[in-house]
Amino acid sequence: MKVHHIGYLVKNIEKSITEFKKLGYTGDNVTRDEYRGIDICFMENNGYIVELISPYHDASTVSGLMKKYKNSPYHLCYISDNLSEDIDKLSSDGYTQIDIPTEAPAINGKKVVFMMNINIGLIELVEA
Repeated sequence: MKVHHIGYLVKNIEKSITEFKKLGYTGDNVTRDEYRGIDICFMENNGYIVELISPYHDASTVSGLMKKYKNSPYHLCYISDNLSEDIDKLSSDGYTQIDIPTEAPAINGKKVVFMMNINIGLIELVEA
């Protein structure tokens, strides 16, 4: 599977956008994901994409991670040609599905799902 982006937790998305721009990244369109309680901004630098993710309330899906890890990368996202098949294959390879496929407003409504592996951590799959 091809990497789509690296998810990066940030406490203050606007300040983080400013800092990533200093490193040569472009993009500043922030999308609010009501379902997950997060603000998201995709930024790109020479084909390398980071997804800045910031919780906007304490019940957000990443609030607990933010408290533990602070500002840091926390997942890799892979493009999936077939979510159902990839979920089944990864599940048989020792990954645990931790949510159900849901639409992601910051990725044009494409479905995403998160999976965990004890040896590498969290990954995300996004439908092609």
